[in-house]
Amino acid sequence: METLKKKKIRIKLKAYNNTMLKTSCNSIIKATNRTEAKAVGPIPIPTKRKIYCVLRSPHVDKDSREHFEIRIHTKIIEVYEPNATTIDALMKLNIPAGVDIEIKL
Repeated sequence: METLKKKKIRIKLKAYNNTMLKTSCNSIIKATNRTEAKAVGPIPIPTKRKIYCVLRSPHVDKDSREHFEIRIHTKIIEVYEPNATTIDALMKLNIPAGVDIEIKL
């Protein structure tokens, strides 16, 4: 018996802005549905928070501090049984500049 490996593409998206992330996920899913590939997702991953503590004055008042927070939103989309047309459609997509994309084959 031959074991056939199913081909899949895993797309991981990261962004600071949640609305930009949603719009880019929707455009990726629409592009994969047009090329008859199966898309699963977007699967949300818990947001990472980075908190920075900064002194308000440079010399005095160590007790006076400000906290700043950055949230990193991530989502995963898996595309099963991709064609050459699917890959071409994904390469031609316009995705906003604030969204980071990692693609694994």
